[in-house]
Amino acid sequence: MNETDTHNPHGLYRRDPRQEWIQRNRLHPLHGQVIHPKLTEQRGPSGLIRKNPHQVGFIGPHGIKRIDRMAGNSSQPLSLRRAPVTTDIPLPLINIVDPAFYIAVVPDFSGGYLSAHDKDILGQAQALVDEISQARNQVGAVVAIAFGDINATDLDTAGVDRLIHMCDTQVEPTASMYRQLFNGDYNPEACLSVLCAVDSQLNPLHWLLPDSTHGGFDTGCRLAAALGERPATQVYQANAKQVIGRINGSTQDYQRETPRLLMLSAECHLPVDETRHEVIELPIQPLLDSHIQDSGSSLKPQHITSLGLMNVDPNAIPLAEAPFIFSGGNGIRQWELFHQAAKALGATEGASRVAVDDGFMPRHRQVGATGTWVTADVYLAVGISGAIQHMQGIGQCRKVIAVNTDPNCDMVKRADLSFIIDSQVFLEALLNALKPINNEANEHAA
Repeated sequence: MNETDTHNPHGLYRRDPRQEWIQRNRLHPLHGQVIHPKLTEQRGPSGLIRKNPHQVGFIGPHGIKRIDRMAGNSSQPLSLRRAPVTTDIPLPLINIVDPAFYIAVVPDFSGGYLSAHDKDILGQAQALVDEISQARNQVGAVVAIAFGDINATDLDTAGVDRLIHMCDTQVEPTASMYRQLFNGDYNPEACLSVLCAVDSQLNPLHWLLPDSTHGGFDTGCRLAAALGERPATQVYQANAKQVIGRINGSTQDYQRETPRLLMLSAECHLPVDETRHEVIELPIQPLLDSHIQDSGSSLKPQHITSLGLMNVDPNAIPLAEAPFIFSGGNGIRQWELFHQAAKALGATEGASRVAVDDGFMPRHRQVGATGTWVTADVYLAVGISGAIQHMQGIGQCRKVIAVNTDPNCDMVKRADLSFIIDSQVFLEALLNALKPINNEANEHAA
């Protein structure tokens, strides 16, 4: 029996067509009285129990049925609704005490952080460790080699068991020739010397590097030549026996036996997300000393001299490669202030499709699925509400900052930091805050 059944004089149950009609008509004034809020099932005309479709969701203020995204609390007043309770379950900690073999990974560490590409490669390294460990009945570890300043907060959840961090604080004064390199200068020969020292001392079974333009491909080619290995490039699938990669401009696949050195494409493997690893840092100086004693060769670079970093116009950097993007949208009223703020920040300018269609920004500055997909470390959006195409284009950005007057827009929901303020006020305050910093920098440069 359901809510529309009644008794007849003979004690039997009969259907009430009027009550059923009210039950189907969600706009009827008596609909709320007929449909009980907790009723989720009803008996159909054939006598079978069926789910009540009217209870999937709730009726909005305009009489339109809406999906219940409040986990059953949507029928309660806003003051009584409670957010769902979530409990963070700690990931199991894996501690490799005495590894029998190593898989070496050289992440890009673009901007000092692990990129999504780096995490995919570390996931592939852990998969190789698991496969080889089962075959050999031994325990292996993933060792990551890093240069310069890095953020090591997410190395444990990314799958790093051992870390070799080459920085100036770990190098003795006798090796001061490395100090410029590990403060951010370009010196691939010194990097190669360190990697060769790691190879001779740890003898990893495989070397994994990103096939990227951020330095991974160049380092991988140099390391392959130094080790005498024939690498596999553009690899998107690998195991301990064979790899599959792309050739001929990424139009054809190739298969070959798994070499010692692999250069992997993005999304080659799922990143580590179910375990947490205890990261143990290995001192670099003993590795360098042992390598010099064993090989009898110096680590001093011979051919390349770093002249330091040079100033580059941020707008000369391709939008897809820019690390810091200052993007404007329909909320910008004075574009001159926008350009001044972008110059003061040293950021690459971007724009929404509305700003481009209105003629305020050139077409090559458009960010989004219909423009340029960006992977910036910081994406600052001023006056952009966040259309679906724009949100797709910034999906790979590390940090998003939103400036908007609408606290409910999609860009604010996506952002890591939001300013609910008028764009004009924000730009003026930003320029005033940056003025003394820029003046001091100009005086120092003069």
